Amino acid sequence: MRRKPQLLLLFLLQFTFFGYGQKKSKSQTTNTRLSEYFWDRTEFKVGFVGTVFWSNGLSVGAEYLWKESEKTKSRRGKERTNTHQFLFNGNLGFVTNFSSKTDTGAYTNFGLTWRRTNKKGKQFSIELNPLGYYRSFLPETYEVNGDEVNKVFLPGRGYYAPSLSVGIGRWRKGKVRSGSYFNINYTMRTSYNAGALPTFSFQYGFRFNFKNKKQ
Repeated sequence: MRRKPQLLLLFLLQFTFFGYGQKKSKSQTTNTRLSEYFWDRTEFKVGFVGTVFWSNGLSVGAEYLWKESEKTKSRRGKERTNTHQFLFNGNLGFVTNFSSKTDTGAYTNFGLTWRRTNKKGKQFSIELNPLGYYRSFLPETYEVNGDEVNKVFLPGRGYYAPSLSVGIGRWRKGKVRSGSYFNINYTMRTSYNAGALPTFSFQYGFRFNFKNKKQ
């Protein structure tokens, strides 16, 4: 009779550890699935951006697949199936005029991309980024306060800069370097002096899908 409390305590401890281990295993499985789901739907990109003759730089970004569907159309007796995607995207870039350094800036933007891909992997896309910010950096600048002349730290200013891009590209199935793209970008820097400053730029780069390493 004296051993019953000990056996009961041992049983409760085993049950507690088993339940904790089971909950931990379920939590780890859920986190693993969420991680795999994220990597399966996310691609990263890096490219050249600039106006070629005026300012040039680099841009990096990421795209997350939101929705995807296939549409089949019949043309001249042949059926064509295209894949349509909606993707959330974010970009970060830096541009400068290497000769004069008078037009140096960094930018970031976020928005939505619509992309169509045909069976041959050719792509057409439209990207709208309503959330955009551009920070300009001026050359060495000084300010006068009374009799004092002081050097300005990081001279320049920021602008709200939404953008629109239209581009073409090519998709590579099952490859780490999963695609290439060429975009024409239109950006509007607002509150520029007394109005707005529209700018056009080109963008060429590559997309990467690192989940394809496991395939």
